[in-house]
Amino acid sequence: MRPKERRETGEHDLFRSRLDQIINLEHALAKLARSVDWRFLEERFGAVYSDGPGQPPLPTRLMAGLAILKHTHNLSDEVLCERWVENPYYQYFCGEEFFQHESPFDRSSLTRWRQRMGEEKLEALLQESLSVAHKTGALSSKDLERVVVDTTVQPKAIAHPTDARLVHRAIEKLVGLAKREGVVLRQSYVRVAKRAAIMVGRYSHAHQFKRARRALKFLRTRLGRVIRDINRQIDGDEALKACFAPLIDLAIKVRHQDHRQRGPKVYSLHAPEVECIGKGKARAPYEFGCKVSIATPVTKPKGGQFALHAKALHGNPYDGHTLAPVVADMERLTGVEVARVHVDKGYRGHNYPNKFKVWISGQVRRVTKTIHREMKRRAAVEPVIGHIKAEHRMERNYLKGRQGDGINAVLAAAGYNFSLLLRWLRFLLCQILRRLSACSQLIPT
Repeated sequence: MRPKERRETGEHDLFRSRLDQIINLEHALAKLARSVDWRFLEERFGAVYSDGPGQPPLPTRLMAGLAILKHTHNLSDEVLCERWVENPYYQYFCGEEFFQHESPFDRSSLTRWRQRMGEEKLEALLQESLSVAHKTGALSSKDLERVVVDTTVQPKAIAHPTDARLVHRAIEKLVGLAKREGVVLRQSYVRVAKRAAIMVGRYSHAHQFKRARRALKFLRTRLGRVIRDINRQIDGDEALKACFAPLIDLAIKVRHQDHRQRGPKVYSLHAPEVECIGKGKARAPYEFGCKVSIATPVTKPKGGQFALHAKALHGNPYDGHTLAPVVADMERLTGVEVARVHVDKGYRGHNYPNKFKVWISGQVRRVTKTIHREMKRRAAVEPVIGHIKAEHRMERNYLKGRQGDGINAVLAAAGYNFSLLLRWLRFLLCQILRRLSACSQLIPT
């Protein structure tokens, strides 16, 4: 069933407080609510709904507004639910007419809505943020023609992976699943496995690596016994085999993998899609998550360095091999053809079809004064990445699966853009008040 355009608000109730009468309509959030094209978002997001039986979904403006507020102000789902009830500006932004004393949604509503929309639909929020920036004068069309593209790592919410930790965790999860399904094991090894995992860490810290390897071998042996015991118990039961199959496959990979081996490995049992990406930095030689591409103007827009594009890239691809699809996707999103692309030396050997539009840092040939000034501004993408990661929930991704990686990257970029829009609208308001004050002083009394 399609979401209703407007929820029943009780317009004839004289005893309720109208939000437009108790808030400052010149507040930046109220002005942003009037600037966003909510009809465009309803058309994009409403396409995934189909008429049928069941409870009608929540309004699209409410859910889209909550997604914007969550990543603009770096809030968790639980904190967002609490602040929505307390903050009349949040309610006005989400399309409410009267002040609500109870929340019409819960935190699980946000999760289900994100999963239903997916990364492709949620790109409409990023597209709308750029449209609002263009309408309010914060971003011009010329700023979209010359861009900087760079990649970063979006870390996943997992513990630092070690062989002992992964093997111990595999034993715990297999034994826990066996208890829930009523599978009786000969021995669980939970107590001795915990002790062995602790000793591996202690021996490694003391540089007693021979003893650490012995304790790790003890753990792997116990994991193999648990796997074989479960296979014997569920032999012939197809339902139990289907239930245990994904976890057993992961446990077998964990048991046989080694930290020296090449190729894909399992770094987390609850997030097997996580990849190990080498950074080459002393403070963080490796990060565990997925690669994300970020694009921003190489110019100086009036409203700030907006994020023009954000996309999660799985499989730890080479940066140069991601340039062509990223630029094509950005042109589709903005509707403006890119004239120049500035990248760092990690993009050498790129696959962009028009190589004369790509300028790599340190390049000397064909560099004019204008292009040289633009190349000096290539590093402007670094603070943009820093703000998106530190202030808009890309520093640690809590969303599940590969779909969650893509959704979080897009929403983080959209939240960053809307935070710049709020700052821009506050700046415009200050300019107007300053001019009014100057005019009042010129009028003779």
